[in-house]
Amino acid sequence: MVETRDGAEYAGIVRDVTETDPVLAGVGDVRQKIARASIKTQKTSKLSFMPSGLHANLTPSEFTDLMAYLESLKHADTAVTHAAGTPAVIAKTTQPVRLHPFLSKPNQFHQPVWFEEHPLIDDVYILVEQEKARISVIDKRNGEESITLLVDLLREVHTAPNQGLLVFDFHPDFAANRAYYIMHEIMDGNQRGMAIAKRTFGDDFLSDASPEGASQRILTIKATTEVHHGGGIEFGPDGLLYIGMGDGGPQEDPQGHGQDLSTLEAKLLRIDVDRRQGELPYATPPNNPFVGHTDPKVRQEIYASGLRQAWRFSFDPENPDHLWVGDVGQNRFEEVTMVRAGENHGWNVYEGFELFKAVHRRDGETYIPPVVSFRRSHGLSITGGYVYRAEPDSAFHGVYICGDYESKRLWGITQRDRTLETILEIGTSPAKVVAFGRDREGALYVIGYDNGMIYKMDFSDATYTEFTE
Repeated sequence: MVETRDGAEYAGIVRDVTETDPVLAGVGDVRQKIARASIKTQKTSKLSFMPSGLHANLTPSEFTDLMAYLESLKHADTAVTHAAGTPAVIAKTTQPVRLHPFLSKPNQFHQPVWFEEHPLIDDVYILVEQEKARISVIDKRNGEESITLLVDLLREVHTAPNQGLLVFDFHPDFAANRAYYIMHEIMDGNQRGMAIAKRTFGDDFLSDASPEGASQRILTIKATTEVHHGGGIEFGPDGLLYIGMGDGGPQEDPQGHGQDLSTLEAKLLRIDVDRRQGELPYATPPNNPFVGHTDPKVRQEIYASGLRQAWRFSFDPENPDHLWVGDVGQNRFEEVTMVRAGENHGWNVYEGFELFKAVHRRDGETYIPPVVSFRRSHGLSITGGYVYRAEPDSAFHGVYICGDYESKRLWGITQRDRTLETILEIGTSPAKVVAFGRDREGALYVIGYDNGMIYKMDFSDATYTEFTE
């Protein structure tokens, strides 16, 4: 706030200061040059330049992202953080990856969250819609495109903004048992939760034939708040089902779920859906890291801990012990992590490579850092992807492809011994990147959450070399 000797008052942000004149930028970026000699008083205003009622026009998710971004501005970069794996600048490739619309028309789907080619039938694909709680079959055989409904699950799935049906995966022995598994939100009375459930295809492998029409719940996990629930399911090379669970909220994980081995929240789980254990419809693999733990409260389903919100994860087909996880951050960093059995990945003691809170820190505990963490200037919500293996001669062969939901940026990452080797911005998506898809040849797809489109990634002309001026 500036008052001049002639009684005029100005409000704005100081954009430039010369020896004689400060320059203020006001609302609408109107710039006002004020002679220093004419200034009577100058002070900092206690009022914000944000429009009145801004919060009323934001969704809860958008408001949370805004607060997180503003909070991040208080923290300066450090050389230590950069050296560890948080780049100050992410260079772009000399030639970006191209994205081609895979569907003939836009907006045929509402908030798609999962897409993959059918494991047995060429040119047939499965797509999952979140809030509609629908699973559809996309048939592109014979050069044509048709869409049919596989199943509507609105009666089973609790839906709300950014909640509903989250993910799908085929059983490894799908050709024999026709089984597939889903992860979705539930509301049992007043109790929120997340369910892992089993369903079955018909003999034609194109229709749903689940017994009595209902899904068979395999595992139910209670949720403590409305946020940070599930993040994905994926059958591993070992035939076991891996499950990503968020910390359950609220922000900052005040209950320390990430470090609490008595809860399934903020964990990566691993279960055997082909065996039963007592009254449970699944079994705990005997080589899970916490089987036989001396504390009976420790959950034996846990594979790894300290993950805030494992939003999509995948195995490298050529390196089955490389389990890549996109872990959504809190205030400052988005993480890409490589997870192994029994490891603690730090949340909420660490965010990225830096200490977040020491309240739940345990003496003698080893915390495994991510491969890379992104500053909020690069992205606001990481979406995990896949290691590209479709074309052995491609420059992208062996590169982990991931993206950011909000910024729509696409990244390529390589690592050595779980330490960042290279990272490049390889392109930009036309839509919010909620997930990646993959066909049987290993080609990759981007799932556009806000426009209902699927894009096939074209690496043929792209380069994995750093752009230079």
